[in-house]
Amino acid sequence: MSVVQKPLLTGFGPAMSAMAVARDADLTGRVAVVTGGSSGLGLETVRALALSGASVHVAALDPVAARAALRGIDKVDVWPIDLADETSVKAFANTFLDRHGRIDILVLNAGIMAQPLFRDMRGHEGHFSINFLGHYQLTGLLWPALLAARTSRVVVLSSRAHQISDFDFEDFDFVRRPYDKWIAYAQSKTANALFAVALDRRGRANGVRAFSVHPGMIVTPGIRHLSQSEFDAVGALEPDGTPVIDPAADKKTPGQGAATTVWCATSPTLNSLGGVYCENCDVASVETERPYGVRPYAIDAEKAESLWQMSAILTGLDIALA
Repeated sequence: MSVVQKPLLTGFGPAMSAMAVARDADLTGRVAVVTGGSSGLGLETVRALALSGASVHVAALDPVAARAALRGIDKVDVWPIDLADETSVKAFANTFLDRHGRIDILVLNAGIMAQPLFRDMRGHEGHFSINFLGHYQLTGLLWPALLAARTSRVVVLSSRAHQISDFDFEDFDFVRRPYDKWIAYAQSKTANALFAVALDRRGRANGVRAFSVHPGMIVTPGIRHLSQSEFDAVGALEPDGTPVIDPAADKKTPGQGAATTVWCATSPTLNSLGGVYCENCDVASVETERPYGVRPYAIDAEKAESLWQMSAILTGLDIALA
């Protein structure tokens, strides 16, 4: 079955906030897991899901800082995880499964952006490791809990930056080609969109649906390491250093950026859909030139399967097709 990548014309628009989306959702009794849920987009996602009644489990690299950031939000628990460390991912998943039987919403939000070259303990390039492969491993390990919910959703953060680069199957770890931090980031986000396609194919028969999301251009602490010239190139900052907020131009607050994540996690409009790339609280259009929507290569079913099979070999984890 191919991906039905066509806008639904929801009418929400780019200025919609996560809290506004959450007001239409009743998640009482539901269990959510959010990686990187203690700052920026993740924090706003957690806040909105908790407002709707969900019990939210935040998997964070720094649990102490996460607990401080999440103080005052009810029904939130914090767990340690390092997505670049397969032992840490396995420890989180095993402990979580020992204590909780199901997951209704899994938000794969954590990530890094345009950082200098570094590698994980397995030798994989950092963006590939943290943004994609660690989340692939985590999802595979938590699969029994997603199945136990009977109807569950996985939302993975992609980015419009996927338009910069397709996924390079021949040299995804930058062993032979010169390292470029933006291409490394971009191909990891392409990988995340492809991941949603392949995951949805495996889960839909058992009620597990997957979505990828472009949140918008959000200035958060995680990208403050970029140079002034890089911010200037995209017009992200005001002269006083504060973020430019212009949702129509894709420059959003964290709350506006998290809206599409929350929409994908909760909207009944998506009950019969999955594997799609979404933006502005809608399914995105397929575009080959225009600077919005999703590129065809990021939702290509054959590429999604190739990436899945490669990842299964790299991690030793697989989910059989139903």
